[in-house]
Amino acid sequence: MTEQETTTREPRDRVEDVWGSRTPFGRGQHWPERVDQLLADGVAEGDVDRWVRSACVLCSNGCGCDIAVKDGRMVGIRGRADDPINHGRLGPKGLYASWQGVGHRDRLTTPLVRRDGVLVPASWDEAMSLVVERSRALLDEVGPLSHGFYTSGQLFLEEYYALAIIGKAGVGTPHMDGNTRLCTATAAASLKESFGADGQPGCYEDLDECEALFLYGHNIAATQTVAWARVLDRLDGPEPPALVVVDPRRTPVAKRATVHLAVNPGTNLALMHALVRELIANGWTDDAWVAEHTVGFDELAGQVKEWTPERAAEVCGVAADEIREAARIFGTTDRVVSTVLQGFYQSAQATASSCQVNNLHLLRGMIGKPGAGLLQMNGQPTAQNNRETGADGDLSGFRNWENETHVQELATLWGVDPQVIPHWAPPTHAMQLFRYVEQGSIRFLWVSATNPAVSLPQLARIRDILSKPETFLVVQDLYLTETAALADVVLPAAAWGEKTGTFTNTTRTVHLSEQAVDPPGEARSDLDIFLDYARRMDFRRIDGRPLLDWSGPEDAYRAWQECSRGRPCDYTGISYDDLRRESGIRWPRREGETTSTDRLYADGRFPTSPDECENYGHDLLTGADVGPEKAKALRADGRAHLKSAPYTGPHEPPDADYPLRFTTGRAIHHFHTRTKTGRSPELDAAAPSVWLEMAESDAAERGLADGDDVEVRSRRGRIVAPLRVTGIQPGTVFAPFHYGYWDAPPGAEERHPTAANELTITEWDPVSKQPVFKTAAVQVARAKGER
Repeated sequence: MTEQETTTREPRDRVEDVWGSRTPFGRGQHWPERVDQLLADGVAEGDVDRWVRSACVLCSNGCGCDIAVKDGRMVGIRGRADDPINHGRLGPKGLYASWQGVGHRDRLTTPLVRRDGVLVPASWDEAMSLVVERSRALLDEVGPLSHGFYTSGQLFLEEYYALAIIGKAGVGTPHMDGNTRLCTATAAASLKESFGADGQPGCYEDLDECEALFLYGHNIAATQTVAWARVLDRLDGPEPPALVVVDPRRTPVAKRATVHLAVNPGTNLALMHALVRELIANGWTDDAWVAEHTVGFDELAGQVKEWTPERAAEVCGVAADEIREAARIFGTTDRVVSTVLQGFYQSAQATASSCQVNNLHLLRGMIGKPGAGLLQMNGQPTAQNNRETGADGDLSGFRNWENETHVQELATLWGVDPQVIPHWAPPTHAMQLFRYVEQGSIRFLWVSATNPAVSLPQLARIRDILSKPETFLVVQDLYLTETAALADVVLPAAAWGEKTGTFTNTTRTVHLSEQAVDPPGEARSDLDIFLDYARRMDFRRIDGRPLLDWSGPEDAYRAWQECSRGRPCDYTGISYDDLRRESGIRWPRREGETTSTDRLYADGRFPTSPDECENYGHDLLTGADVGPEKAKALRADGRAHLKSAPYTGPHEPPDADYPLRFTTGRAIHHFHTRTKTGRSPELDAAAPSVWLEMAESDAAERGLADGDDVEVRSRRGRIVAPLRVTGIQPGTVFAPFHYGYWDAPPGAEERHPTAANELTITEWDPVSKQPVFKTAAVQVARAKGER
């Protein structure tokens, strides 16, 4: 019998019991296996025709799993006990929505084109002919700057790489980004600024070894439920780690915290300055290691000198003694793991704040060691691949767009003139890309596997931009989302389980997802759609061969391996056959190697030299590019950067008219804009509509009680939602961002706005360009009439 067959199944209701039964373990022990499995009603385990290897794509964990297939349909899922990420577990989103959301009855099954203002069915040839006709005309008349591509964090590596080559070497546009800009751009930026290149230094095994765990703006219980189960098992086992949580809400994570720092939204950098100062002031730094392996210590020390715990406490709204205690835990514990996510990434001074987390680890020499991990977390399942391949605008393979040698490497690889590859200015980030659409310079916009009509800030503006009649909008997706409904051409795409490809999770772990079933109707894989576009556009190399001559995903993967060769994200030692034998393999693994690097920078050397770094760095206050000459003058030469910036505070602080701080976030049962999770009956029933959280004191001041319908207004819009009185930081209100205009059926007389991003601001971090979703000034009052 196999390990899968001998491990106990988890039979519990995992909608209510989100994290499942506990399997406690102590520091340094193996996290016990527990296989979670769910099959459709009426399907027994013996009825399954076959189990197909994959990994879950409903958060950045990338849990190894098998898809159950019966009569050509997906009928369930189970975790893989031999997978290093989940040891058999799956969260509610993976158990229910992964396969239910794919097989829903309202899937797009045929292309749609807009005729006389209405989307109607069309053939693939008709739809693609319209796309190519408009694309070719604009390239001939205007040039490549007329084109923009906005993609996802949910495609496969092979598809991103195809899109990157099409955009950069075929069209030649710098206007490429993904919704990874909304969730993980700051993760990448902070890693580049501190260490010279993207790539997580730590791994999940560090959770098994640590003596303290710090979560900075990371509600892991909702965003990575299986990782939180791993932490819960440590907390309930012998030698539990201390837990420090930075979050204005009293989340399930905060309820287990040793220290809960419930900071005011937008004040993260003030807190981080105080923590860094405490390490330096108390002598909790490894001075010899810092001197040998870092640059910038004197500037950092000067920047944080005045940030006493008392000063930070006044700004952040927490007690000075709590800041001291958090600093003491970090400064005196031998093995600390830090994770960072949206509470930092989507807030004021995002990159500067996240770099301070890196600084804490560097000051203690606590990097590259078991139990001393650093994870600038991803939010989406394949965000790492978007960044690696360059579909987000960066150059493929973590190359530097300002480094002529790096550009030439890609030109040689792709067989094009290096001048075709846009590198004369920084890549266009998402917020600027949509501004160009608004201004009319981008007139062809291709959106794949994402829903900006719900996920971007200041939604009234975004709807106007997407509806511009001058813009030719192509949307490639599974369903007729709010964005697809505005398109000129809609292309039906194959989903997870309906195509083959690889994807890499937040800890650099690569999984292969095999095709389990055929896509419905005429839907095609994203890779096939991109290859069809490239063929119809007749994109060619200098030698006359097709720019993309791949016949399928494995060809694309082999091409990617060559692109990654010698780069920090080297995949040359990870083949499809390897991934079929091993359930999850970390990069880098170079050709000829049989083991991977679990923890980066164990030797204290970082890719910061001008010849190898992914970029030359930025001023963290202004975003100004350091440039190659100044980077050379810094003489980092393999040493990490200790970087900071002055504290400036939130972009839109509360005032007399809008006295409360509004922040958005995630719900346990939903992912992104609910395209899949909203189509799972169990998950939809668990969280069917938006809500608002307020502190008891703020509610009482306005005469509000739990369950009341309230109206929240900012300077940009309004939403209506039922109130939940919670332990959130006073002065702060929260709403989950997943919901669009779905609180009333189509055709109803009134449909109250329920999308949290009606309220958010069009501002972004100067370095990562990540939008600021976490700080907006609002007012709250009882809703007029019935909701």
